[in-house]
Amino acid sequence: METGTVINVVATLCPPETEEKFNQWYNEIHIPLLLKCKALKSATRYKILNESENHPNYLAIYEFDSREAYKEYEASPELAAAIEEMQDTWKQKEYESKWRVQYELIQSWQK
Repeated sequence: METGTVINVVATLCPPETEEKFNQWYNEIHIPLLLKCKALKSATRYKILNESENHPNYLAIYEFDSREAYKEYEASPELAAAIEEMQDTWKQKEYESKWRVQYELIQSWQK
């Protein structure tokens, strides 16, 4: 059974002293490594508008055409390589992934 679009949402907390390094790495290294996986349709990053100690300051949304595409991504060598590179680059744990969750599209409206 083919399903609709799936998004993988990742929330990250990054302290101000690490933000520049973190954003450069995420934009120039991490996302390009992940985009090598054909199953990943798009990646979009957001920064919180109003800083809050109750909410992570960064959000990344990875989009897939289907549940099957997401499963392919999860098992891909490209994701494994990106995780390995991330663990090597961030040995000092200078940021924190707060949570990650997946959602499947029910319906979409456009104006």
